[in-house]
Amino acid sequence: MGRWEPDARGRLAKAALELYSERGFEQTTVVEIAKRAGLTERTFFRHYADKREVLFAGSSALQELFVRAVADAPESAAPIDALAAGLDAVSEMFADRREYARKRQAVIMANAELQERELIKLASMSAALADTLCRRGVAEPAASLTAEAGVAVFKVGFERWIVAAEERDMAHLMRDSLDELKAVTAGG
Repeated sequence: MGRWEPDARGRLAKAALELYSERGFEQTTVVEIAKRAGLTERTFFRHYADKREVLFAGSSALQELFVRAVADAPESAAPIDALAAGLDAVSEMFADRREYARKRQAVIMANAELQERELIKLASMSAALADTLCRRGVAEPAASLTAEAGVAVFKVGFERWIVAAEERDMAHLMRDSLDELKAVTAGG
C-alpha cells in the first residue's frame, strides 16, 4: 500500500506541485494532495502546516545556508564579496532542481497570496543577511544596502536561471548578475 512507502514528505511535495500546476493553487485541497501521494490528510499535516508550506518548506534552510556562507567568508572579503560567497553556496543547493524551481515559480506567480509570501521570505533573508554583515563589522546603512543588493542579485539570477531556454548553471548567472550590479554602481 502506498502510504507505507518511504519519503512521505517528498511524495507530498511532488503531488502538491503537480496538482497546483494542473488545477491551480486555490483549487487544490489538502485531501487531493494526500490522495495523489497515496497518503492520508493526517500524514500531510504531520509534514506541513498548510498547503502553502509545501512551496516554502525549504526557505529557512536556504536562508541559513546563505547567512552561514556570508558569515564564513574570509574576514578580508569586502561585504559584496562575502555576499558572493553566499550566492555561490545557495546556487549549489539548487543544482539539480531547475525543473522543480520552474514549476514552483509558475505556481507562485499565478497567485497573489503566494507572491506576497515569497516577498516576505526575501525580506526575511535580507534582514538576516544585514544582521550577519553587521556582525562582520559592516556599519549601517551599508549592511542593509548590501544585503538588499544581494537579495536583488539572487532574485534576478534565479529568474534568469528558470527561463526555459537558459542552460547555464545558477552560479554562473548569479556571478553575471553580481558583475552587472558592480558595473552599474561603479558607473560603468
